[in-house]
Amino acid sequence: MKTETDKLCINTIRTLSMDAVQQANSGHPGTPMALAPLVYTLYSRHLNFNPRNPLWMNRDRFVLSCGHASMLLYSILHLSGYDITLDDIKNFRQIESICAGHPEYGLAPGVETTTGPLGQGAGASVGMAIAQKYLSARYNKKECELFNYRVFALLSDGDMMEGISSEAASFAGHLGLDNLIWLYDENHISIEGNTKITFSENAGERFMSYNWSVLRIADANNVDEISEVIQHAISNKGKPTLVILESHIAYGAPTKQDTASAHGSPLGEEEIKGAKRFYGWDENKKFYVPYEVSEYTDYAISKGKVCEEKWNNKFEIYKTKYPELAEEVMMILNGKLPDENKINFPAFSDYTKKISGRKANNIVLNEVAKVVPWMIGGSADLAPSTLTHIEGENDFEKNQYSGRNMHYGIRENAMAAISNGISVSGLKAIAGTFFIFTDYAKPSIRISAIMKQPVIYVMTHDSIGLGEDGTTHQPVEQLAAFRAMPDIEVIRPADANEVSVMWKYIYNIKDKPVMMVLSRQDMPVIDRNKYASAEGALKGGYIIADLNGNPDVILLSTGSEVSLCIEAYEELIAKGINPRVVSLPCWSLFESQPKEYRESILPSSVKKRIAVEAASSFGWSKFVDSDFGKFITLETFGASGKYQDLYKFYGITVENIINSAKDLMEK
Repeated sequence: MKTETDKLCINTIRTLSMDAVQQANSGHPGTPMALAPLVYTLYSRHLNFNPRNPLWMNRDRFVLSCGHASMLLYSILHLSGYDITLDDIKNFRQIESICAGHPEYGLAPGVETTTGPLGQGAGASVGMAIAQKYLSARYNKKECELFNYRVFALLSDGDMMEGISSEAASFAGHLGLDNLIWLYDENHISIEGNTKITFSENAGERFMSYNWSVLRIADANNVDEISEVIQHAISNKGKPTLVILESHIAYGAPTKQDTASAHGSPLGEEEIKGAKRFYGWDENKKFYVPYEVSEYTDYAISKGKVCEEKWNNKFEIYKTKYPELAEEVMMILNGKLPDENKINFPAFSDYTKKISGRKANNIVLNEVAKVVPWMIGGSADLAPSTLTHIEGENDFEKNQYSGRNMHYGIRENAMAAISNGISVSGLKAIAGTFFIFTDYAKPSIRISAIMKQPVIYVMTHDSIGLGEDGTTHQPVEQLAAFRAMPDIEVIRPADANEVSVMWKYIYNIKDKPVMMVLSRQDMPVIDRNKYASAEGALKGGYIIADLNGNPDVILLSTGSEVSLCIEAYEELIAKGINPRVVSLPCWSLFESQPKEYRESILPSSVKKRIAVEAASSFGWSKFVDSDFGKFITLETFGASGKYQDLYKFYGITVENIINSAKDLMEK
C-alpha cells in the first residue's frame, strides 16, 4: 500500500469515529483517534480475514476488549470491506443499529465477541486461542495444516486493572499460548483522570511473571515500527505476547488530547474541527471517506478472497484423505452436533439406591462426550467435587493441546469468559464449579446469555445440602438471580433420571447457555414405575404424582426437595387429603409451554399450593399466591452442620410439608 493511502485510511478512521460519537452525542472518541495507526496496520499488514465471509474458519481473530472504543472497530471494518455501511456508522448507538455502543457478537460482522465490561474480551481471547490449539492438535496434519490462525486482543488501562484479565493472563501464560497477542494501550487515562491516581504497577514485569513475552512500541503513530513489533510478536514461540504502546488519547485534538474529557464524551464541534485541521482534513466535511481509501478496501477484499480460496482448496484435499475428520470440521463450522440417537442416555432403574445430582450428571456428560469429540472443558480446581472430568481423555496442558479436560485453577470469572471464547470458536464448552461461586463467574455467564452461546455450566453443591462448609458456601439467592437472567436455562433436576432426560434437551440447545444446578448429597432415584416418567421434565414442569387428577393442594418443588414432597404426598393421602406433586426443574422451559399445558399442570382453580425449595422464595410467587399458599423455603443464610440437620433446622421436612398442607385445608 502507498504511504499516502495509509495516512488517508488512518485519518479516515479517526474522523469517522469523531463524527459518529458527536452525532450520537454519546461515546468514546479518544481511543479511536489514538489507535487508528495500530488497528490499520494490524488489518492491512498482518491479519488474515475475508470480509466477504466474516466466519471463515481459519481467519485471525481480533478482539476489542476495550469495547468503549467501538468506533475504532466499526471504522476499520468499514474500510476493510465488511458489510458495515456509512449509514450504519452514522446511526452509531441508535436503536436497531448494528453499530451498538459496545461491540455485540452477531450484530455487526467482524465482531468476534461481545465486549464492554472491561476484561471480558481479554478472557474470551484466551478461549479463542485455546480453541485454535485444540483444533490444530486434533485436525492438522503435517501435509495439511487447516488451523493456524492467531488471536489478537486490544486492551486498555481499565482492562488491565480488572481482575479477570489477571486471571486470564495467568492461565494463558501457564498454557504457553503463543498464538495469543495482547496489545495494551497504556494511555494513562481513565474516566476519573490520569491513572496515576489508581494504577502504578509495572505491567510488563507483571506479565513476564505470568510467563509472557513483553514487547514495546515507542511511537503509536509509526506504522513501520508497529508492523515490525507485531511481526516479532507473531514469531514468538512458547509464550503469549504482550505488546505495550503508550498512545496519546484524542491525538490531534487541540485542547483535549491526553485528557479524561476525551475518554467518554463527544469532543464538541469546535474541537473536532481543530483535530481535522491537525490531520490536514477538510474541517467542514462529516463522515468523509476519500475516494483513495477504496484502494485499501479493494485490496482487503481481494486478499481475503485469495486467503480463503487457498484454504478451501487445501480443505478439499483434506476431505479426500481424512473424510471422517473433515466431517467433524464441517459440523463445527455449521454449528451442528452428531445425531442425538448416537448417545446412550442412561436410565437409572435401581430405585433402592441413591445418587447425587453431580454423579448422575457425570455419567450422562461422559456419554455425550463420547459422541462429541469437540466438547472440552473442566472446572475451577473442583473437578473431583463437580465431577466434570471427561473419562479417558488427557488434560489440556502446555504442549498437550489435544487434551479435553481443562484445569482452570481458581479462576471462576476467567473460566466462564474463556468458555465464551471456546464457544464462539465452534467448540462445545463445559465449565463447572460450586453453585455459590457463580458470584465470581456471573459477569461472564451474563455475556454467555447476551451472546446466546450454548455454554454448559455445571454448578454443583446447590443448596444447604452441601452441609458442613456452612454459610459462605451455601447458595440461597443464586437460583433466583439466574432465573431472573434472560436467555439462560436454569435446570435443577429432582433425581438421576431427570438429569438424563434434561440432557436430551440441553444437547439440542444452540442459542443460549444452560446451567445445571446439581446436588452434592445423594438423592433417591424416584420410582418411575409408581410415579410419572422423567420424560415430563422435557416440558420444564410436569405432574410427578397425582391420585385422581382432582387435587386439593399442589406441592411444587425442584431438585432434592421433590423427593420430600413425594414422601409427604403418600402420607397426605393416608390422612384423606388429595395432593398433587409437581416437579419444576426448569421454570423458563415450563413457562414457554402452551397455556393449556401449564393450566393442566397448575390449574388456576387450585389455589392451595406449597412451594418447597432449599433456596430463597423470591420468584415462586409466579406459581404460588401468598394469600392462599405457603413457602417452605429459605429466607436467611444457611449454617454449618450435617445436611440432614440443616434441612430439619430450617423446616424443609416432610413433616412441615404435611402440616402446611393440613393448615391450608383447614383454611
